[in-house]
Amino acid sequence: MDSAALDKHAPIYKPLWHTGRRFWVWVGILVLICAAGVGAYVYQLVTGLGVTGLNRPVLWSFYIINCVFFIAISYGGTMTSAILRITGARWRLPITRAAEVVTACALAIGAINIVLDMGRPDRVLNMVLRGRFESPILWDFYAIMLYMVCSLAYLYIPMIPDIANLRDSFSRRKRLYTFLALGWNGSKKQMHRLEKAIDLLAVFIIPIAVLVHSVLAWLFSMTTQPMWHSELMGPYFVMGAIYSGVAALIVGLAVLRKVMHLEDYFQPTQFNNLGKLLFTLTLVWLYFTGAEYLTTWYGQEPAHMAVFYAKTSGEFAPFFWAQVILCFVIPFPILVSRRLRTIWGTVIASTSVVIGMWLERYLIIVPTLTRPRLPYGIGAYTPTWVEWAIMAASAAAVILLYTLFIKFFPIVSVWELEEIEQ
Repeated sequence: MDSAALDKHAPIYKPLWHTGRRFWVWVGILVLICAAGVGAYVYQLVTGLGVTGLNRPVLWSFYIINCVFFIAISYGGTMTSAILRITGARWRLPITRAAEVVTACALAIGAINIVLDMGRPDRVLNMVLRGRFESPILWDFYAIMLYMVCSLAYLYIPMIPDIANLRDSFSRRKRLYTFLALGWNGSKKQMHRLEKAIDLLAVFIIPIAVLVHSVLAWLFSMTTQPMWHSELMGPYFVMGAIYSGVAALIVGLAVLRKVMHLEDYFQPTQFNNLGKLLFTLTLVWLYFTGAEYLTTWYGQEPAHMAVFYAKTSGEFAPFFWAQVILCFVIPFPILVSRRLRTIWGTVIASTSVVIGMWLERYLIIVPTLTRPRLPYGIGAYTPTWVEWAIMAASAAAVILLYTLFIKFFPIVSVWELEEIEQ
């Protein structure tokens, strides 16, 4: 890559060779939060799960909520990038890699949260050695592993030309870039194979992503727990994952635009188009939520109605109505209006959706477990400082991985931009 190209895309490359004090302060804060979470987990591992708010009958809580939430975030990044690549939408070029990195970072931390929920994490190996195919947990394990491998390949392969440019332009980390460039020389034959591989992965990753979140939903719906045992859970989880993932992507793009001064790359057009997509998903989310609660209410099955009333008018009502406000009342008027669907407007709506969709995961899991079909009384759940610390560390870890990626690789696919400009 010549110096003119480097100067032209200086905002993208600047973090690779220059980071000021604020960058390291930011990384230090994230590392401290992660370290506090690791300390809390070590304390939990040594002392036992009794230091959490887990109890009978509430045997799942923050860790499973965060697992579902972060995997959902990853889903939105994958689907947005893959669908836009398949449709050939040129406005997507600056944002595809940012979306793909979201997938890799959030998926890794979401998968780890499953292990955090285990009192004996060493026994996770038993799923490989002695797993029972009849168990949806085994399906979920292999689906997530397949999704992780495919997502990393989908992120890495389109990066190869940019990594080769870094190999030829920067003396710093030359060995790393030489190893990752896989001998790329930019020939027509290599470019043809690269484009074929990207197209194939874009098509393949969509059904894999749908499968993963469907299997994750089946962990709940294959049981007979009230308001879990429903054929709607699979598509409801898939749609909710896209919804929260697109919202998180919009927030992430806005932060990158501001911090890295990428105004020339992340333009109002991208935010307007993603805002339209988020508006459509808002309506779909409202439909699925309405369908779930309407069919539950109409059936009047006692076990289901106990959970229904706990959510809508009982102790979980503040969370339920907050979810409705955050996922519909706030984003709908912003996203439906072209005048309000600005960069800041879409960010406000997206932030609201991200918080609301975390509450939605909480409302799926905890209320049902407090009122199981088993002969227990009404349960209660209050998270402890251990769970809060690990949850904060999980969020910090996602952000830290994203930050470190930007330090080593360009967050925008420069070679694709240059191909369009030629």
